[in-house]
Amino acid sequence: MARFETTVSSAWDVQRAFDYMADFAHSAVWDPGVETAVQVGTDPVGLGTRFDLVTTFNGRSLPMTYEITAYEAPRRVVLRAQTPLVMSLDEITFVPTSTGTDVTYVAVLKTRGWLRLAAPLVARVFRGVGERARAGLQRELNT
Repeated sequence: MARFETTVSSAWDVQRAFDYMADFAHSAVWDPGVETAVQVGTDPVGLGTRFDLVTTFNGRSLPMTYEITAYEAPRRVVLRAQTPLVMSLDEITFVPTSTGTDVTYVAVLKTRGWLRLAAPLVARVFRGVGERARAGLQRELNT
């Protein structure tokens, strides 16, 4: 299992930060590991909303569909994706501060099938992916 956690301070108010992050189609803007991200359907973002992403991991493109499995506006959103080789769980929490919002992002990646044999390598690569995403998130949440 690979895990990455970071907290980014944003000047945005908590509702704006929550709305932006819950719309996971924005992940293609701030996460360099995401090639494309689009919402499935046109309903408002909420519990059960799905997003089709194409991610890049160690030089390979991987299609993944994320679904919002917890939606507690404006304090917490959880997204989950599963393929035959990985299960990804992303939890984003929001805490209002006197200057905006602290956004905490926790991403867990569990390897499945034969990829479990490479779990230590996957964890190392995942940390690098997380650091690049953190930098993009910091930049985007403070524009």
